[in-house]
Amino acid sequence: MLVNLHSHLEGRVRPATAAELAASAGLPTPAGGWENAIRLDGPADLTVYLAKVASTYPFFRSLDAARRIAREAVEDGAASGLDYLELRFGPATHADDERGLTDVIAAVTEGMREGSLATGMPSGAVVAALRHHFPETNEAVARAAARFAGTGVVGFDLAGDELLFPALEPHRPAFDIARAAGLGLTCHAAEAGPARAARDAVELLGATRIGHGAHIVDDPDVLRWCAETGVVIEICPTSNWYTGAIASIADHPAGRFRDAGVRLVLGDDNPMQTGTDLRDERDILVTALNFTAEDLAAIDENSVGAAFTDFSTNHPLFPRSAT
Repeated sequence: MLVNLHSHLEGRVRPATAAELAASAGLPTPAGGWENAIRLDGPADLTVYLAKVASTYPFFRSLDAARRIAREAVEDGAASGLDYLELRFGPATHADDERGLTDVIAAVTEGMREGSLATGMPSGAVVAALRHHFPETNEAVARAAARFAGTGVVGFDLAGDELLFPALEPHRPAFDIARAAGLGLTCHAAEAGPARAARDAVELLGATRIGHGAHIVDDPDVLRWCAETGVVIEICPTSNWYTGAIASIADHPAGRFRDAGVRLVLGDDNPMQTGTDLRDERDILVTALNFTAEDLAAIDENSVGAAFTDFSTNHPLFPRSAT
């Protein structure tokens, strides 16, 4: 079973679609073309990585383009063999006011719905607040996301530069709004910051899943706490290598998480930037990190249990009894 629980919509724009949309909008072609603008040719650092992702941002200003990108992302996920896909995106990057936030979320969820209907693969949107935005902006993002709870949006996230904007306390009201709407809660944490950031995301924001969390293994107490409390870590090995969070794939902490009893799920983060998809990430776990078939089965079981969609009621392809 292939369940992708950490994938960014902005990182799934097809280069061919980017070229077509740019031509329609009168945007100049980047030097080297759109594939070069979007895709990394190897590991770099977080600044370079995020610049590649940001190359797609102008397209989301068009609601029709946002809907198309979302539809194609679901179609591509289904074509790669996924059984379920959660797509996260930051609408405040693409809209200037609360009404605009609602419009962007509506366009993305409609595109995802079209993709799911066309392919038969269920999908759910995770709306992301951003660390560098004012708390008031993120509260508006949460209110907009709440309007779509149960009709396309399944979760709420906090993403962005953890080193420059480490504080979580200012974003508690946004997470309170999302929780009250019944949305699942995740948070990028301990990716660039210290291990304690992951525990803070759980205790301050109510997150049940942590995005990346690579530095959790630096603190045995936090690592043990994650295992004991059942916190789920969304691992994305190739992305962590490409952002410089780890020196090599062999250094990824997935095995240490597993050995400590931490619940793991898998994502491909920004597949157009890295040129990998979820199936590639599973292969990496086996070939580079010595995961067994039993380890992969545990990830599958964790993924069904940790997904922000109740498969037993919304998606009969995924009955709870299968876990």
